[in-house]
Amino acid sequence: MDEFTTLLVQVMASLGLLTFGFSLRERDIGVLMIWVGMLCLLGIVLYKILVRIGA
Repeated sequence: MDEFTTLLVQVMASLGLLTFGFSLRERDIGVLMIWVGMLCLLGIVLYKILVRIGA
């Protein structure tokens, strides 16, 4: 898989976690899924920024 496909799969998985976590937000597992989804998305963004600036 090329870099774009890998990034797309990671973003879709993160958005899936956010979606299912939001639907289960009354339970503890739903809140955890929202946290993990947000951290994954922030990690992807930070990684792309670091790659772009050459760090």
